[in-house]
Amino acid sequence: MASALPHPPIPGHLASPTKVRIEPPAGWFELRLGEVWQYRELLYFFILRDIKIRYKQTAIGVLWVILQPLLTMLVFTLFFGRLAKLPSQGLPYPVFYFAALVPWGYFAYALQMTTNVVVDNQRLITKVYFPRLILPISSALSGLVDFAIGFVVLTIFTLAYHIRPTIAALWLPVLLLLAIFTALGVGLWLSALNALYRDVKYVIPFLVQFWMFASPVAYPSSLVPERWRWLYGLNPMAGVIDGFRWAITGRGNPPGLLLLVSAIMVAVVVVGGLFFFQRLEGTVADRV
Repeated sequence: MASALPHPPIPGHLASPTKVRIEPPAGWFELRLGEVWQYRELLYFFILRDIKIRYKQTAIGVLWVILQPLLTMLVFTLFFGRLAKLPSQGLPYPVFYFAALVPWGYFAYALQMTTNVVVDNQRLITKVYFPRLILPISSALSGLVDFAIGFVVLTIFTLAYHIRPTIAALWLPVLLLLAIFTALGVGLWLSALNALYRDVKYVIPFLVQFWMFASPVAYPSSLVPERWRWLYGLNPMAGVIDGFRWAITGRGNPPGLLLLVSAIMVAVVVVGGLFFFQRLEGTVADRV
């Protein structure tokens, strides 16, 4: 965005209007991240709008956020725990599964929201200019309310099983940040692709289901052979979920190599997603 400022007005004469020219990014490395900060108030209202839509006119409100992971935890505890007797790293099965479902639930919700956000806001995009990057960012951040509610329930679970927080809990903000960037990075790719090919949204439910079983939600990552652990870490949520279990309970070993590989993979996905999304910004209004 470039602007030409007029000369100071002559007394008694009307000032000529300021001319603002809006152009798409000229190169691959022109991200214009500063514009997102300039429009931070709009970002706040988008987040608030998404939260209101999430809970407006629901019969039981925020209880849906608790019931979904709670029921899933009960199913996993019965079939994967009691019947299949999968290892749980010495943790009670309810704590083991719920500690994974809280970050996973946030990621799955944020991924679905960011994928559809460009198409869902097509009328706004075609009429008003603002940094399009605000849309996927707001979708990724609005899911933090659900995460906060689930985290409170998880804390009650751990205390009920006499599991007290340790110094490992200091890693929780870092792991949450990693989950946010994972959802944002993948969402940037999928939201741009969904604007080009509308059938992408039909792939998302299958992708989320497959991704959950490719992550250590229903089983511990210790079942993966040690020589393949770094390859398993290419799934960013593997390091997040493993680290979250360790941080909230203090049990087991920190997910060193797994978390490191996941963090590197998240950085690659986010940077690539930013470039890809910004390159399509100039044509997205014609495609949605």
